[in-house]
Amino acid sequence: MTGAKQPHLLVEPGDVADIALVPGDPGRVDRIASYCEDTEIVAENREYRVVNATYEGRQLTICSTGIGSPSATIAVEELAAVGVETFVRVGTIGALQSEIEIGDMIVATAAAKAEGTTKRYEDPTIPAVADVGVVNALQRAASDNNETIHTGAIVTDDAFYAETDEHVSAWERAGMLAVEMEAAALFTLARRKGLSAGAICTVDGNLVEGTQKGETEEDELPEKAQNNVGRAIQLTLDAVTTL
Repeated sequence: MTGAKQPHLLVEPGDVADIALVPGDPGRVDRIASYCEDTEIVAENREYRVVNATYEGRQLTICSTGIGSPSATIAVEELAAVGVETFVRVGTIGALQSEIEIGDMIVATAAAKAEGTTKRYEDPTIPAVADVGVVNALQRAASDNNETIHTGAIVTDDAFYAETDEHVSAWERAGMLAVEMEAAALFTLARRKGLSAGAICTVDGNLVEGTQKGETEEDELPEKAQNNVGRAIQLTLDAVTTL
């Protein structure tokens, strides 16, 4: 449905900017928008909340994707159809290495496809890799803000409640930094469409250490993690000005 009004996001050409920040949580759309100026709600439907804003003169769109690769894929397909060229996921993630602490930030260079959505698009052996330009922009923003980040490969999984000790141990041994639920789909679709995508996520639990994600961001996450969600947003917005 390229060029038409999209059935889930309810947007059409001219409604969005060429770059989109794509958190999972609709509530985080508002949090990102609070750092910006000239905010405007474009559309709201189901798990999708679309807001346009300006940050330091750069026009951008913020769109929630919901939980998991299927809903994230719908968001990417429909945003790409109406003119978005660069996607940056701003989310949370569970660490898979003991030295990564709750509240740390991870910039993903690639994502293992432990989910089912991308298998409908291509062979599972084709890698889901972030755009180098987006990764570099996030790294530069971290350096400019004197922030330390972890950079490397992560896992995208479908089954939040079925990540067994065996899964976690295998991912840890493979050197995967952390696990979340959307990045592989985001990276795969962007590459296939000739677009750019990256991801920066705040660690809200460590599966190796047995610390789990809390019920709500404000009430349950450790203070360091709460602060780092905001700092990850700041880094992403600073990076966006260079893309």
